[in-house]
Amino acid sequence: MRLTTKGRFAVTAMIDLALRQEHGPVTLAGISQRQRISLSYLEQLFGKLRRHEIVESVRGPGGGYNLARRVEEVTVADIIIAVDEPIDSTQCGGKGTCDGTKDLHGHCMTHELWSTLNQKMVEYLDSVSLKDLVDQQRQREGQATTVLRDRRTGTAPETVNTTHAVPLGPNSVFNMARS
Repeated sequence: MRLTTKGRFAVTAMIDLALRQEHGPVTLAGISQRQRISLSYLEQLFGKLRRHEIVESVRGPGGGYNLARRVEEVTVADIIIAVDEPIDSTQCGGKGTCDGTKDLHGHCMTHELWSTLNQKMVEYLDSVSLKDLVDQQRQREGQATTVLRDRRTGTAPETVNTTHAVPLGPNSVFNMARS
């Protein structure tokens, strides 16, 4: 499978859109800035996604893009196919005009192997929904922060990033032992 930056960027942009659309239309400029993808490139990708009725545009102030379907109805295969990304590992690009040693059907000797791989990849990508990817991203974001609760009151006084935990005052090892 030749998954180029076009397919990767489209999937990344769609995850960004799906994560943020609950607050209203998402601008391509915002996606461009957050994901470091060229705005003009996103405009091309979203034009294709809109033509395939995966996203819909909202014009005017406060405009941007929303999903045109429910998040669980959009698959990775839908996104990749919409942006014209070929899902093909065969040497001939699926045309059956393989170069090199050919079998009785005019295919290269490994044509069926690569055709079967293509089929399995499409099946897999079609089994992964945009919702699956959004849920994974939210889970990762949730793991990055942990709410510390005061054991005496049960309240959550602050949120600390557990990947870069900072001591809470002098001799915090001793404070931790007391709690």
